[in-house]
Amino acid sequence: MAIPRIRLKDDEYEIVMRHRALAKECKEKGLPMDSVNHYWYKGKQFSIHLKNNPLSYQQIRDKLIADMNQYSPDYKTIKRKKSKKNHLLVISPADVHIGKLASSFETGDQYNSEIAVKRVKEGIDGILEKSSGFNIDQILFIGGNDILHVDTPRATTTSGTFQNTSEMWFESFTKAKRLYIDVLEQLMQFADVHFTFNPSNHDYISGFMLSDSIQSWFRKSKNITFDVSINHRKGYQYGSNLIGSTHGDGAKIQDLPLLLATEFPKFWSNTKHRYIYTHHVHHKVAKDYGSVCVEALRSPSGTDSWHHRNGYQHSPKAIEGFLHSKDHGQVARLTHLF
Repeated sequence: MAIPRIRLKDDEYEIVMRHRALAKECKEKGLPMDSVNHYWYKGKQFSIHLKNNPLSYQQIRDKLIADMNQYSPDYKTIKRKKSKKNHLLVISPADVHIGKLASSFETGDQYNSEIAVKRVKEGIDGILEKSSGFNIDQILFIGGNDILHVDTPRATTTSGTFQNTSEMWFESFTKAKRLYIDVLEQLMQFADVHFTFNPSNHDYISGFMLSDSIQSWFRKSKNITFDVSINHRKGYQYGSNLIGSTHGDGAKIQDLPLLLATEFPKFWSNTKHRYIYTHHVHHKVAKDYGSVCVEALRSPSGTDSWHHRNGYQHSPKAIEGFLHSKDHGQVARLTHLF
């Protein structure tokens, strides 16, 4: 006896065909069909929404670490001789703004990512040359501080202020990452390095991710340490020196010394010479507040349309460094002007 064929209604036939098309699409894309929550289909175009990822956090983390193991380079430990006459070199390329576009036609000052990277490298070379007469056993490198110009695909800062840019955001990120790697590899040849990160207003999100990726890159090195937390104020002790750093767009300048004492009480009680290096304003400001010297650093970045229009233009452009004796505090300021 012949089995009668089941004749589907038009709407039932459409459901079956859509189901087959979905199965084919999932197979081609490597998606688990049982994880599809809902989908929209028209012709060969799918918009598929999956249910929650079945992978656990631990599985995702383990995969990430496994991937990084393939790319994280090995660094041979550099053994150094101890000396009684030691100094700390502080280097802080302030407000580099990689990705910023400044046109000499409008402002008289040309600036882009290539110029930014070149100035940082040239400035650090200049600081190292000027400090060559001192016995340096430690380098404090302060990163962040608007190293990137924008924080969104729409060329805006974190808070949404539009900026003139010379390239796409991912190009700036890649150049900044390569710059930090090159600079830190160079500095490690002179002395052990401590990298500290200051969150900032132009790149609050991407600046943190950049510094975190740099920490991951150097994770196998014994000659460099990191503080890349999202804390807005950082502290570091070197001998009798307490050195604080912050971007400078948050707490009031006159409140920083008390915040330093409150947030780093052990460092405060163990030190005599105290300093806070700030950024953000692109020009030199230095003032003593009791026992704490608060000093704003110059920037190497060019003058864009907004700064030119408002007259914020003629401060010297520079990369700055500072030398601290373990016993006598800050003993020298070093400036590489452009």
